[in-house]
Amino acid sequence: MDLLTNLWKFPRGVERGDGVTGALTWRAKYGSIVATAFDLIATDGMNEEGFAGHILWLTESDYGNPAATDTQLSQAVWLQYYLDNFATVAEAVEWTRNSKVAISQLFDPTGHFVPALHLAINDATGDSAIIEYVDGTPTVYHSRDYKVMTNSPTFDKQLELVKQIEGLGGEKPLPGSTLASDRFARALFYVENQVQPETQLEGIAAMFSIIRNAAQPFRIPEPGKPDASQTIWQVVLDLTNKRYVFESTTRPNIVWVDFAGVDFSEGSGTRRLDLTGRMALEGGLAGNVTEEFHEVDDFTTEVLATGSKALQYIAQKQNEFAALAAAVQKLVGTK
Repeated sequence: MDLLTNLWKFPRGVERGDGVTGALTWRAKYGSIVATAFDLIATDGMNEEGFAGHILWLTESDYGNPAATDTQLSQAVWLQYYLDNFATVAEAVEWTRNSKVAISQLFDPTGHFVPALHLAINDATGDSAIIEYVDGTPTVYHSRDYKVMTNSPTFDKQLELVKQIEGLGGEKPLPGSTLASDRFARALFYVENQVQPETQLEGIAAMFSIIRNAAQPFRIPEPGKPDASQTIWQVVLDLTNKRYVFESTTRPNIVWVDFAGVDFSEGSGTRRLDLTGRMALEGGLAGNVTEEFHEVDDFTTEVLATGSKALQYIAQKQNEFAALAAAVQKLVGTK
């Protein structure tokens, strides 16, 4: 499924809400470059301090049923909150554990795939953490040693499974299937067996090589397995030198943004880089696209604002939507 991903530049000072009740509001401390789904949901990004976040599917996710008094974030702004407010993983982990932030799951009233997600964060010091919800509360895995995240199973089980692999503590050969656990093992093995790059180019090339090896290839979709769908894009981030590199698997050109050339100052405006329309093999975007971000027209801004309000309404009414969807499914399924 194509997420119609574009890149957005958000400056400092942007005012946002939690996307649920509006109880949690904030002004962005840091500017960021963000990859979105449908221009509404933050899925990957890095802020000007070299703090980054990445969202992937995790089928086992269980966000519980947050109470009205809980600190909440919609899945749509979960990552964005972290990019707006934190410079380091340590800060983000401390806030997550202290606030016990609840995540309000986006609801699909068609009954197809309700997003089930986990979040990886990392920073320019080399620190990392993975945040998962399996019982309604955040489980945080925090260590500089945590360098890989794929999909199912949960991160603690991934760490146990990978100990069986030769070179990672066990005797089994390196697996080659498309299972997330096998891709986890391959990615970790190759990360742990990298020569220290001497240049940024070598580092970016090495990371893309590993990502491509662990990516999901194009193939006939597997019914009921959104976590096994083909990889549609991949990114490499230089958190030290602040370069964000994006590669689409369906629009095959590599583009990158150098933060040194981006104005993140308050009042500098929100801008979008059109990847869905301009990533053509011939005559399309390629290379350094730092200067290619443009203001969004009034009509698009209005449409996106309406979409954001719709997501918030669904988050507020997800129990009612779930009950309605269940009733419809029951009627449809009755013969």
